[in-house]
Amino acid sequence: MIPYGKQEINQADIDAVLDVLKSAFLTQGPKVPVFEQKVAYHVGAKHALAVNSATSALHIACSALGLGPGDWLWTTPITFVASSNCGLYCGAKVDFVDIDPRTYNLCPKALEAKLQSAELENALPKVLVAVHLAGQPCDMEAIFKLSKRYNFHVIEDASHAIGGLYQNEFIGSGRYSDITVFSFHPVKIITTAEGGMALTNDDELASRMNLLRSHGITRDENLMTHEADGPWYYQQVELGYNYRMTELQAALGVSQMDRLDSFVARRHELAERYGELLKELPVTTPWQHPDSYSGLHLYVIRLRLDVINKTHRDVFEALRAQGIGVNLHYIPVHTQPYYQKMGFQPEAFPEAMQYYREAISLPMFHGLTDHEQDQVVLALREALGGTDQ
Repeated sequence: MIPYGKQEINQADIDAVLDVLKSAFLTQGPKVPVFEQKVAYHVGAKHALAVNSATSALHIACSALGLGPGDWLWTTPITFVASSNCGLYCGAKVDFVDIDPRTYNLCPKALEAKLQSAELENALPKVLVAVHLAGQPCDMEAIFKLSKRYNFHVIEDASHAIGGLYQNEFIGSGRYSDITVFSFHPVKIITTAEGGMALTNDDELASRMNLLRSHGITRDENLMTHEADGPWYYQQVELGYNYRMTELQAALGVSQMDRLDSFVARRHELAERYGELLKELPVTTPWQHPDSYSGLHLYVIRLRLDVINKTHRDVFEALRAQGIGVNLHYIPVHTQPYYQKMGFQPEAFPEAMQYYREAISLPMFHGLTDHEQDQVVLALREALGGTDQ
C-alpha cells in the first residue's frame, strides 16, 4: 500500500532521540527550548511554545485570547474537527464560513458578507481560525483587514503549512495573525511523533500560553502573588493543562528541522510532476495562489463527475483496491453528528459540500518515488475508466 502520507526518519533522527534517552532529562529539559528557538528563528516569530499536539496548541491559543462562554469562534468547515473543537473547549459557540472554490480555504468574500450580517445581529466572532488547507495559506492580508474592521482575533491553523510562504515570508511569522499553530503529527511535513507548537509575537500571549500548557504553574516571582517561600516554591496562578512536549519529541523535531526546506522542495517537485501526469485526466489539480508557496502537506484532486462514468466512491474504492492509500481531507465539520445536534444544515455551506463530493487526497510525502507516483497515476487512470473525454 502506498500511503497518502508518512514520516521520514533517518539515522540522524534516531541518534538525536537516543542521545536524549541516555541523558538526565526525558521531559522538561533543554531540548524543548532548543526546538522552540529553532522553529521561531526559521519562520521569524518572537515566541514559540511546543506542546503535545496541534489540538493542544489551538486550545491554549483560544484560552490565551480570552475566548469563553458567550463568545463566537468561526472557522472553515473543510478542516479537521480540532479547528472548531478548540472553541467548544473554551465554552464558546462555533460557526463556519464557506470556502473559496479554487484554494479550498476560508473565502474572504464569504467572510465579509457573514461579518456584515453578524454585526447587525450583535454576533460577531471573537476568534477566527484560518486553516491553511493542504499547506496553501489563506488570503491572510484580506482576513487581517477584516479583523481590524470588525475587531476579532486571528489564529492561523497552519498544521499543514510549516515551510510554506505567504507574500515571501514564512508562514508563522505572525504578520497577519495573533497566533500561528503548527502540527508535527507523523503524516505532516516534519514530525515529533505527536506534537504541536503555538507561535506569537505578543509577549503577553506567549506568557499566558506558557502557563496554560503546564498546569498554570509558575516559578517566576513576577507572576506570583507574594515573594517565594524558598527555592522550592511555585504557584498555580491559572487553571492550566498538562500539554507539555517531551525531550524525546523535541530532539526529533530539532533533527527534522534540518531537512524542512528539502522536504518541502521535494513535495513541490512531486506536485509539478503530478500536474504533468494528470493534465489529460478528468480531474482538477490544485491551484497555487501567486502570493503563496504551499507547504504541500496534501495533494488534493477533484473529480470531474460530470465527465466520468463513475461515482466518487467508485473511484476512491478502486484506488484503495489497487494499493493506493488515498484519503479524503476533510468531511465537512458541520455535517458531523455532534455538530448536527447544534442545528447546522449540510447545504448551508454549498462550496464545502461540493468539494466534499469530489475531493480525493493522492499520496504526497517526501519519500514518494517517481516510480510510486507513476503507480498512483496509473491506478487513477484505471479507476477513472469509462470516461466520456
